[in-house]
Amino acid sequence: MASSQSVGAEQRLSDLGIELPTPPRPFGAYVESVQSGRLLFLSGMLPVVDHKPKYVGRLGQELDTESGRDALRTASMSALSAARAHLGTLDKVTRIVRLGVYLATSGDFFDQPKVADAASELFESIFGKEKTSVRMVLGVASLPLGMPVELEVIMEVAE
Repeated sequence: MASSQSVGAEQRLSDLGIELPTPPRPFGAYVESVQSGRLLFLSGMLPVVDHKPKYVGRLGQELDTESGRDALRTASMSALSAARAHLGTLDKVTRIVRLGVYLATSGDFFDQPKVADAASELFESIFGKEKTSVRMVLGVASLPLGMPVELEVIMEVAE
């Protein structure tokens, strides 16, 4: 069995049976990814399928923790798709540097870390524990188009 470091992200996707969606399209006047040196910055990824919201509402109000986790996993899949579209292959990702997780919540929702783990766990399963990122999680009043989550990702990539 190969060590986790010798198995690339694309092979892990295949092994896990994960098919990435079509790369996301902007909802406004911006681009989905910008590379500066070895850092790839992704725009805020939303839980959309075919350019339509998969979820609308606030966590702790219209949506529960598990719906939040699924919404964030959907946004994470879009992030992976956007990164692959920019890089040609996810095997060029050398580290996930930072995840910024924004959650639209009611005032008494306190499961933000559990929801955010959905993104961290997915990235770890694809890139390996050695490439795990730092993370910031914020509860906010609202997000674009009424969606419950938005994910910001910064990746380090091979030259």
